[in-house]
Amino acid sequence: MSKLQVICIGEALIDKIINKSDSNFKNYLGGAPANVVCALRKLNVPAAFVGCLGDDDFGREFIKLFQQLHINIDFLQIAKRASTRIVKVIRDESGDRLFSGFEASKSNAFADQMLDKLLIINNIKNLRKQFVNTKYLVTGTNLLAFSKSAEALLFILDFAKNFKTKIIIDVNWRDIFWENSNFNKDIQYKKVKNFLNHANILKLASEEAYLFFDTNDPSEISKVLTKRPDVIITDGANPINWYLNGIKGSNEVLKHTCEIIDTTGAGDAFLAGLISRYYLDSNLDNHYKIEENIKFASVCGLLTCCGEGAIEQQPEEKLVYKFLENFGS
Repeated sequence: MSKLQVICIGEALIDKIINKSDSNFKNYLGGAPANVVCALRKLNVPAAFVGCLGDDDFGREFIKLFQQLHINIDFLQIAKRASTRIVKVIRDESGDRLFSGFEASKSNAFADQMLDKLLIINNIKNLRKQFVNTKYLVTGTNLLAFSKSAEALLFILDFAKNFKTKIIIDVNWRDIFWENSNFNKDIQYKKVKNFLNHANILKLASEEAYLFFDTNDPSEISKVLTKRPDVIITDGANPINWYLNGIKGSNEVLKHTCEIIDTTGAGDAFLAGLISRYYLDSNLDNHYKIEENIKFASVCGLLTCCGEGAIEQQPEEKLVYKFLENFGS
């Protein structure tokens, strides 16, 4: 039997990181689902990516990276008439960032929003084969902002119901993806909140928890969602609140000597770290085991902040364990 894998669905894009202090910039490969799939491979978890890239240099750069990391790209699509999306990210002196908009596309659309349901259906036999060996499916909410990609995403989630695959959703709310949407704010929020009912495991930032649920209590959020999911709420340097397997708790963020350079992708590395622990042992049946897994995930996020770019600094498993040996007590 093939080894079980994790499938990540969503955007692969370019983070054009602009330093607030001097206006210098540099382009980095990014996009939350792409960040997660790369981080998973660095943690030795078999993984696949489903998304759409532009037929351009950035798209080819992503393909090269995915191949180097041995990521399954059987369902990667290429949009001939749309560019790989470039997000402008303004970074301040503390490493925090603000998403300020997009670079212009060579057409009226970006490649990630062109993910095509029909191309997926044309390869349905392979999709069925993939899902037989898929333990988790990971996605966010940005594809919902565009009708074509939303249709493809919802089709895959519906298809996953035929298998034992668990759905992991990282809200990753980004207003700028919805700026040209036909939906007003109330409909946008309702659309996203309804989508979260697909989740078996839900990750949110604290501000997203308040935005969609008016609380940052993970057990209360779990109660109002259809599948009563496990819920993890991150809040920067503040404690991580969680509700996993019916157990509620909170982890302090580890003290460390690492200088924070760039927080881009920290939450994605955290999620990948947590998934890697779930992948090894999803029977999180006691408080101590959960705390240790959250601690491992936190270090994945922290080490990603110690340099520039969301993917370049993602740690391998041995580096996480080495850090925990030195600072994990």
